[in-house]
Amino acid sequence: MADRDSLPLPLEVRARLAELELELSEGDITQKGYEKKRSKLLQAYLPQTPGAERRIPVTPSSSSSSSFRYQRRRSNGSRDERYRSDVHSEAVQAALERHSERKMAVLLPSKRRSLIGQTSMDTYTPPDSSSGSDAEGSLGRAGGVSVDSWISRALHGSPSTSSSSSSHSNSSANAARLAETSMHPYGIGPMSHLSLKRRGLREMGVSAENGIVGKHSNDYQSDRPWSSLDSEDSLSAPPDITSYMPDPAPIFVQRPQVAMLTRPPPKYGNAELMETGDGVPVSSRVSAKIQQLVNTLKRPKRRPLREFFVEDFEELLEVQQPDPSLPRPEGAESMPIQGEDLDGLKNCPSSLEAALLRWGAIAPKAPCLTTTHSNAKQPYTLTYGKLWSRSLKLAYNLLHKLGTKQEPIIHPGDRVALVYPNNDPAAFMVAFYGCLLAEVVPVPIEVPLTKKDAGSQQIGFLLGSCGVAVALTSDACQKGLPKSASGDVMQFKGWPKLLWVLTDSKHLSKPPREWFPLIKDANNDTAYIEYKTCKDGSVLGITVTRMAMLKHCQTLAHTCGYSEAETMVNVLDFKKGIGLWHSVQTSVFNMLHVVSVPYALMKVNPLSWIQKVCQYKAKVACVKSRDLHWALMSHKDQTDTNMSSLRMLLIADGSNPWSISSCDAFLNVFQNMGLRSEVICPCAGSPEALTVAVRRPQEGSSKPAGRGVLSMTNLSHGVIRVDTGEKLSVLTLQDVGTAMPGAMVCVVKPEGVPQLCKTDEIGEICVSSAATGTSYYGLTGMSKNTFEVCPVACDGGLVSECVFVRSGLLGFVGPGGMIFICGTLEGLMQVGGRKHNADDIIATALAVEPMKFIYRGRTVVFSVTVLYDERIVLVAEQRPDSTEEESYQWMSRVLQAIDGIHQVGVYCLALVPANTLPKTPLGGIHLSETKQLFLEGALHPCSILMCPHSCITNLPKPRQKQPEVGPASVMVGNLVAGKRMAQASGRDLSHMEDNEQFLFLSEVLQWRAQTTPDHILYTLINSRGAVGSSLTCLQLHKKAEKIATLLYERGQLRDGDHVALVYPPGLDLIAAFYGCLYAGCIPITVRPPHPQNISTTLPTVKMILEVSRSVCVMTTQNISKLLRSRDASVAVDFKSWPPILETDDLPKRRCPLLFKPCDPDSLAYLDFSVSTTGMLAGVKMSHNATSALCRSVKLQCELYPSREVAVCLDPYCSLGFVLWCLCSVFAGQQSVLISPMDLEVNPALWLQSVSQFKVRDTFCSYSVMELCTRSLSSLTDSLKARGMDLTRVRSCVVVAEERPRVALTQSFCKLFKDVGLHPRAVSTAFGCRVNLAICLQPHRLGKLAEQGTSGPDPTTVYVDMRALRHDRVRLVERGSPHSLPLMESGKILPGVRIIIANPETKGPIGDSHLGEIWVHSPQNASGYFTVFGEENVRSDHFGARLSFGDTQTVWARTGYLGFLRRTDLTDASGERHDALYVVGALDEVMELRGMKYHPIDIETSIIRAHRNITECAVFTWTNLLVVVVELDGSEQEALDLVPMVTNVVLEEHYLIVGVVVVVDTGVIPINSRGEKQRMHLRDGFLADQLDPIYVAYNM
Repeated sequence: MADRDSLPLPLEVRARLAELELELSEGDITQKGYEKKRSKLLQAYLPQTPGAERRIPVTPSSSSSSSFRYQRRRSNGSRDERYRSDVHSEAVQAALERHSERKMAVLLPSKRRSLIGQTSMDTYTPPDSSSGSDAEGSLGRAGGVSVDSWISRALHGSPSTSSSSSSHSNSSANAARLAETSMHPYGIGPMSHLSLKRRGLREMGVSAENGIVGKHSNDYQSDRPWSSLDSEDSLSAPPDITSYMPDPAPIFVQRPQVAMLTRPPPKYGNAELMETGDGVPVSSRVSAKIQQLVNTLKRPKRRPLREFFVEDFEELLEVQQPDPSLPRPEGAESMPIQGEDLDGLKNCPSSLEAALLRWGAIAPKAPCLTTTHSNAKQPYTLTYGKLWSRSLKLAYNLLHKLGTKQEPIIHPGDRVALVYPNNDPAAFMVAFYGCLLAEVVPVPIEVPLTKKDAGSQQIGFLLGSCGVAVALTSDACQKGLPKSASGDVMQFKGWPKLLWVLTDSKHLSKPPREWFPLIKDANNDTAYIEYKTCKDGSVLGITVTRMAMLKHCQTLAHTCGYSEAETMVNVLDFKKGIGLWHSVQTSVFNMLHVVSVPYALMKVNPLSWIQKVCQYKAKVACVKSRDLHWALMSHKDQTDTNMSSLRMLLIADGSNPWSISSCDAFLNVFQNMGLRSEVICPCAGSPEALTVAVRRPQEGSSKPAGRGVLSMTNLSHGVIRVDTGEKLSVLTLQDVGTAMPGAMVCVVKPEGVPQLCKTDEIGEICVSSAATGTSYYGLTGMSKNTFEVCPVACDGGLVSECVFVRSGLLGFVGPGGMIFICGTLEGLMQVGGRKHNADDIIATALAVEPMKFIYRGRTVVFSVTVLYDERIVLVAEQRPDSTEEESYQWMSRVLQAIDGIHQVGVYCLALVPANTLPKTPLGGIHLSETKQLFLEGALHPCSILMCPHSCITNLPKPRQKQPEVGPASVMVGNLVAGKRMAQASGRDLSHMEDNEQFLFLSEVLQWRAQTTPDHILYTLINSRGAVGSSLTCLQLHKKAEKIATLLYERGQLRDGDHVALVYPPGLDLIAAFYGCLYAGCIPITVRPPHPQNISTTLPTVKMILEVSRSVCVMTTQNISKLLRSRDASVAVDFKSWPPILETDDLPKRRCPLLFKPCDPDSLAYLDFSVSTTGMLAGVKMSHNATSALCRSVKLQCELYPSREVAVCLDPYCSLGFVLWCLCSVFAGQQSVLISPMDLEVNPALWLQSVSQFKVRDTFCSYSVMELCTRSLSSLTDSLKARGMDLTRVRSCVVVAEERPRVALTQSFCKLFKDVGLHPRAVSTAFGCRVNLAICLQPHRLGKLAEQGTSGPDPTTVYVDMRALRHDRVRLVERGSPHSLPLMESGKILPGVRIIIANPETKGPIGDSHLGEIWVHSPQNASGYFTVFGEENVRSDHFGARLSFGDTQTVWARTGYLGFLRRTDLTDASGERHDALYVVGALDEVMELRGMKYHPIDIETSIIRAHRNITECAVFTWTNLLVVVVELDGSEQEALDLVPMVTNVVLEEHYLIVGVVVVVDTGVIPINSRGEKQRMHLRDGFLADQLDPIYVAYNM
């Protein structure tokens, strides 16, 4: 295709193209609309290649790849073998052999690996650039294999060749790129069109990473339709000052000899438009930028463009393009087929009541029903005479004995429920015909024996909608029903209030002789209502009229050739479906003798129905293929079986495609026992259409049954193709006969307008007959769409004047009018655009060693919606003696078989113990209840295998690497775009008070001891809530002096020696700290080892002592004994400890001379802490930084000697130590100290102390807040009754080094609102290792704010979580999709300056970007204290400088990502408030699929996934996302968490979980501040030290 520059474009077209580009840049048009209009403009001017065929690109995950894999495996098999009964089993075994030939790895957890394509996408997020760069596909990978083809080859083992000519973009722009690529002398990949304002950003340069030569922009002038609008001397414009690149030179890059791929790389979202935060594209020339800015300002302000992320999910996902090579129906339009005329039934009864009357009078002793029992009782036979008399008796009692004569309870036409067990068909038959005689409508339902009955509640909803007020049951059944305390039948959940009526003869009154029911001819009144359970578990009631019931009986009698006195053996459920139609209705119509075999007897003796056939010489047997399968398993012991009397073996589920195997296997085994092949008669039916088709029994006929071997791949696209050479992926179907007599059958499209299908197309079977259901009771709209269907032809005309009924069966009409059923709408699953039948998947799974592993073949398949597509889930019950190794071997073979035969992946395969899945009344698996259990995480599997890597093919496309953009370009781009640089500062530290004249805390304490000796500084609260001890200024001074004397005399320490303070939280710790200052020693506060966990906590103490080079340990006598104990000696040898000084007994005399530091910048103390990444590090705090920190906190929190502050924090590090030990001495306020350890004994201790001392300001940690929220959630009323009052609290500050926990804060405020806590009182603080306190937000409420300066209310913003993954900040409304609430981390402390910088380029960025928080303050720490003196670490974290802009200021890098927002709120000084929002730690950011994820976001979603997840943590391992969840429940529930975790991460974060580790509660390490130690957890996982309950490796 020619270049656009050479195209004869008129000026108006070029102007219109430029206008379109401008509209796109300003957000007036979408990307899709822009491309559509642009293509339309250029279409008339692009030359067309004759005979060129447009090909649509297909992703490797689309169905064409599956088709390709399928074609590669084709072989020349023998067609004759397909007709054998074990054809499906052979296909499965052949598929498994093919997989073994390809050496597929066995699914062992230890060998599990991530999807190989994920490693190829080890990309990173583009730099924080506002000026942006070209599209990701601007330069292709010349001479290399595309990523898509490489992934496809890696996944499917396909060759490295790829047809590049068959896939290209639909737009003319991409076509132009293809032409540009083909003309390039160096084979450079396609160049994306550049924005009019931004084309100079990459005019020259080399992409070093891809090895691609970049050419000067004049080589690509033809790629810009607006090139004529540019000045001819544009290249002589001033040089680009926003980016620097060397002069272009003819660089030659050595490339591998690989065929060129001209397919353009995909565009990810709208990455071609890399605009600034406000949507203004940025050019390389400042003059062009300013001109564009002026042009933009002339127009009304419009909404900003999207930044690096796509808002619409449809554009974000990997959309499978339509493939023209997919199979499509090509046959002629099908036509309805007409069944034979219904004749030959002479002298037949006019209704079922008339038939019962006839047989009751003519042959009263003729057997009607024989009931067998499983408990060795004698069979009970119900004669037609007894049936008539008992039915007559029941009809009389229903009409005249319920209620009064004036107000009877039941009237003709009312609905009554029939509740009878499956082992009592006689009572049911009496009740059914009694209702018909009384002209009431029976509603047969199942017996609700327990509350766990599957679907019982939905049955109750059906009864309520039908207005059922009376339930008929037997005496034996009523005794087994659950009873209430009064002895009555209990009220079941969702059921209406029922009057239970016993229908046994002893409970009924004999009707008078003159009473006789009116026997009417069949009419259109409702005869009965049959219930149907839908796919979603809801229950519908199908009404059947008396005329339809009669016609149905006539049809069945004619089709099946029933004659009087024939014997029928029935194994089916007699309350619904084929069992009801044949054994209850048609049997009476034809005076048959029915021998009923209950399900309970079948479980004990699977051969019982065959024995009854032999015993009674039955002519007909009604069974399911399941019964044939069970008989095959138990026939070995039978030698005298003779089935020659059978003329019809009715297979109720013969329409299931997998029933053919059971039928053929049963015939092969029992053919030598008298069973004839023509006897097997599969049938098809549905509750709506009743019987659709039955294969007629043809005695003596040699005509074979109809069979079809169809391609399963084509069937998944709804197309019928007879397979010609491949045996693996075929489906063998058997016909179910032709249309029923008097009926018309057609095949229509299942969705949309009921248009007739083509002859080679799968559709829904529709029936027009007098013998069908009438409606869904009470659902007019649904009834019209199902029972009043008028099929239309392709020309839109009606096919027939008759009204059809949708059967819900999928199939087609074959040669000779034979009907073939290949599935049901209820079992249809549409995965990736292809349709699969659940029964087909079950058949494949059962063909993999079913006898050895699956318990009685109990398997169920359904689909769940995950990430906007259906995913297949297979659940099976395994045999009790199966081992875990056998389970995984079977599951791996099932996955291979389903992939080989159906070319579809199974999302989840779960195995549960035998007899644990919800059951239907006849023992089948209740589909909807099983699916609901899976979705709720209550299935309790014993083995599970998730395969999201192979099933999820529509993930968002990964981010690609972007060309580096310098910090200068970023800064200029932000300024031109009107973006404010992200920097803020607190107020100045100008005001000095009396105590602030001292440079050292030791001098402040001495001054306070002299001026206010009796002023109480500290009050310690014990675990009972009473004052344990207190310290005044003078007491603290004297105690510190004695400790200094102890260090001089006993310790013989010198100035600058390091002393470890190992104390429990209390006043001794404070005195020891100031004693060290008095002695000139450097204190290091260390948490003492926990007595109950000394083996793990003591080594940490020893490590801190070694790293800090402590020469002495000061502690209490109790802790000293603990260190000398036997348990401690096992963990750490006592001889390795430095000298230990006990401070319980201090010297009597004071220290003669107190140490005074000579340099304010000298070391005051070491602050050791463990970061969230598991790094133990100590920072050096100088005297100057300590004083500045205390002064800043004092001004921010307004701390004065008259104030009282409650502190419930960990006193060993960070801001907790500052507030516990330092601030009271510096500011003079009284600190009420509560140890967080005491809250484990008394959770209400902190809040009770705050209420008791009437404290206005308090400090806590998130661990304290979480403990109070969890432990006191049900005790707020009792706390309020005991006098807890928090109305005086005006400031409750949460101290943390993490993102504020919004949900926990809101829960805490809501919980304690009843005891007076104001929600505005709760705020947060932020500090880190380089600066212990950066932000602190003390609130002032009401009139209390008048006492001092007040900060603005904390602001909570909602940001787009997808934008954060690309380092962008986009505010959205609350409740928006993918919105993430972020709470302000507090007001910046006085004297603190903050800037947000790019952590990679170290350049400043705008406030619409996410970056690292840098801080400049006199209170910054001096550096890390390390044994080996690694100065490079110190200079990087504590001496960072910006690479552009203010390069002189020295900043400290916090290691946390965040952003600044200038709010509309103002503080007391009238200045606008700059809010800092902390997002997460830089070291914990996980880069997956080219995007950045914060663990807390994923963990928040996971905790919501299941009620038994108490805590979780995520980390990465070899490009796999590992999720560790703590289970609060039994170990049997552990595997329920695996699919729940996988689903929620996919839905909310578009990530595939690689490993799910389920552990016990308390395994995830958490530090004293309540922060998770994810890297410690990762190390424990890799070292196999977690002792997990279960580890699931997702495939």
